Amino acid sequence: MATSAIPVAPPDKSVRPVGAVTVASAPAGHPFVARITAAPGITLLPDPPVPGAPAGVWWPPAVLDPVWIARNASSAQLLHIHFGTESYSAGELAAAIDAAHDAGWPVVFTVHDLDHPQLGDQTRYAEQLDVLVGGADAVITLTPGAASAIAGRWNRECLVIPHPSMVAPDALPPRVRTSDETLMGVHLKDIRPNVDGPGTVRTLLQAAAELRSHGVHARVEVRLHHGVRDEDSRREVRRLCAKDDHATLVEHERLSDAELDVALSRLDVAVLPYRHGTHSGWLELCWDLGVPVVAPAVGFYAEQHPDDSVASYAPGEVAGLAAALTALLDDADANRAGSPARTDLRIARRARRRASDAAAAETHAALYRRLLANGSVA
Repeated sequence: MATSAIPVAPPDKSVRPVGAVTVASAPAGHPFVARITAAPGITLLPDPPVPGAPAGVWWPPAVLDPVWIARNASSAQLLHIHFGTESYSAGELAAAIDAAHDAGWPVVFTVHDLDHPQLGDQTRYAEQLDVLVGGADAVITLTPGAASAIAGRWNRECLVIPHPSMVAPDALPPRVRTSDETLMGVHLKDIRPNVDGPGTVRTLLQAAAELRSHGVHARVEVRLHHGVRDEDSRREVRRLCAKDDHATLVEHERLSDAELDVALSRLDVAVLPYRHGTHSGWLELCWDLGVPVVAPAVGFYAEQHPDDSVASYAPGEVAGLAAALTALLDDADANRAGSPARTDLRIARRARRRASDAAAAETHAALYRRLLANGSVA
């Protein structure tokens, strides 16, 4: 089987360790951040409370407030920025970086998104990226394609470290039944700006009809949150599903992690509904669960797992989506939802994740220690 992870650079053993490192992260309370800070000797500061927000809400991240940084200069040694930057202006982010450097903290920025999924107009976010990529002492991203784009746009070299696992290490494996139907699903969640709900559903329904014309007993499941950001799109999705006898629309509150694992594990193929983007944690969750994924040919989704578990298509292209679905179903004929083969694949991938997650955490730890040992503060 082809490897699904981009090789992680081994820790630089020539670097002089500086002992334990406490990291202030924006945010701390996110599964991605928990995985990459799991190496021995790395401590993660908890997210500061956000005034007026319920417990557990980390956005907007207070660790990017220069006043908070100054007051907590002795509590951490380094600032690592991941998510939540859209809550601030480019000037505010520049002030946060300056405050971190004044505190003696190196700044690391992981570029998850070159096009922000929560935004339609990318102008403001592009200004933020100029500040963050230009001002950080080290830049990380998740795929070689994103690293190449960053090098071309900002002339910054990136450390490429693959996305870690999204299934919790102690999560129980979902138990689902096999079916004679081929279930293809798309989850639109709250129809955020980068989700093309009507376009994806229309294309998927037509592609499923094409598969049925070739003898595939194809059904489509569309999921949607009760609370959405685009009511017009919701109405159109409802209309499209209502007139197709082979479609089921499921509207619900946000699922728990366990409920989401079950919902995805029921699928023979998952389709991502994005009109723009860079990387996808949803794709990673599907990979963990053994669910094949069809991703739009935008961003660098296909590079996250360059094996036969991810296929791509041009958004809106029915024939392309039908071909991608057919390729995955043919390659994974034995890997159907609920099958023993799916169970075996999930177990094998869990073992691979343990090794790659540990390597990624050690690579982050080595970077942190190298920055502190070298006094690499701009």
